[in-house]
Amino acid sequence: MTAITHHLPDHLLASYAAGTLPQPFALVVASHVSLCDDCRASLEAHNAAGGVVLETTLEERLSKDLKASILAQLDDDFVREPVYEREGALPGPVMEALEGQPPKWKSLGLGVKQCIISAGENGSVRLLHIPPGQAMPDHSHGGLELTLVLQGSFSDEGGRFGVGDVEVANEDVEHTPIADAGDPCICLAATDAPLKFNSLMPRLLQPIFKI
Repeated sequence: MTAITHHLPDHLLASYAAGTLPQPFALVVASHVSLCDDCRASLEAHNAAGGVVLETTLEERLSKDLKASILAQLDDDFVREPVYEREGALPGPVMEALEGQPPKWKSLGLGVKQCIISAGENGSVRLLHIPPGQAMPDHSHGGLELTLVLQGSFSDEGGRFGVGDVEVANEDVEHTPIADAGDPCICLAATDAPLKFNSLMPRLLQPIFKI
């Protein structure tokens, strides 16, 4: 794997450490951290800082009834999820989200495929499989988009993104990602709002493909 040059911004790592990052973005962060030593070290620093804050926070005593209720809920509802190993291009967090099963790809046309991992009020996260040389439709964003490269690479107005690189795009970014020559580009992409396509056909197909 080539050196990772596009990293996660610090505020996203801090939000992930605090447990406040929506699940679609949290999966991208967890997957990137599993590939990137630098961001893993930064995350550990945030976790350590959070531990210091907890240690210095004044203790609040719980009533016996509240404590018993919380423990009962943990006993009833808490199920430890299995931890999966990396499978090919897919890191452990992605395999865990897929419950150890291979992606269920659906065609988007022109050789492009997607596998929606989850979609809900907090956004969506999906795998994209893009053939070499294929461009994605020109688009901007209604919110935040995180795109992590798991195989191959792509290039757009923001530069070249290889394995482990993550592109952070917001409302100010308009781009046309193109998969580079070589292996098909496999990406993990999370959004919290629908993309804004410039061309008519992608806009017409958007409700069907849930992009």
